[in-house]
Amino acid sequence: MSCAAQKSTENLSLCIPGPGQAWTEKQLEAVNPCLEQMSAAERIEWALEFLPGQAVMTSSFGAQSATLLHMVTRIQPDMPVVLIDTGYLFPETYQFVDELTERLDLNLQIFRPRLSPAWQERRFGKLWEEGKEGIRRYNRMNKVEPMREALESLEVGTWFSGLRRVQSQTRAATPVLLRQGDAVKVHPLADWTDRDVHFYLKEHDLPYHPLWDQGYVSIGDIHTTRPLTADMSEEETRFFGLLRECGLHEPQHFSAAN
Repeated sequence: MSCAAQKSTENLSLCIPGPGQAWTEKQLEAVNPCLEQMSAAERIEWALEFLPGQAVMTSSFGAQSATLLHMVTRIQPDMPVVLIDTGYLFPETYQFVDELTERLDLNLQIFRPRLSPAWQERRFGKLWEEGKEGIRRYNRMNKVEPMREALESLEVGTWFSGLRRVQSQTRAATPVLLRQGDAVKVHPLADWTDRDVHFYLKEHDLPYHPLWDQGYVSIGDIHTTRPLTADMSEEETRFFGLLRECGLHEPQHFSAAN
């Protein structure tokens, strides 16, 4: 049975938390094995019932993003959908955002860096051309800092994300739940394969990103995204193979110290 299929719910009563949960890392680790037995939709429903605060989902509107956008908004249609617009997204990505926002009637919330792309380049140059440290600095300004602003201004307690374990080595151990700053992060599709995603998109007549057919499997900013070729791994299609993560899914960037 694929992960997209309905899972056994015989022991789901074990997932019901006791009163007064603070949702510490220890408590999240304790409930994760139970959530592994749920379907993706059940994980979303469970999180909305038991996890704290305002719930939002983030989306890059990447190659297969329609899957979680559709699934979440079928359960909670008005959930805020946070997009971090760096100003360097592909034209096709902006097209895809408009298409899915209209089709799924998304409650889209857009956050941007404080400096425009032109001002950044005038002040700092093209940071993505300056190796790992330049890319990290670019990501902090254009992705991490706007995401911190989103979490604070929307008073987020529960954060839904489409990370999946098969996407890269850095995501291979992704749990269903983890603590990221003040929010509990939920990965309903953590155990889904590309096959699971494909059949979900097909079943619900949902589109891939427009660049999918041109070989783009992981889609971010236009200057640090390349199509997949026969001599590359999927991880090498982003950030020239120097990095895999942009910082949004690295909990250390959202700790109280930051």
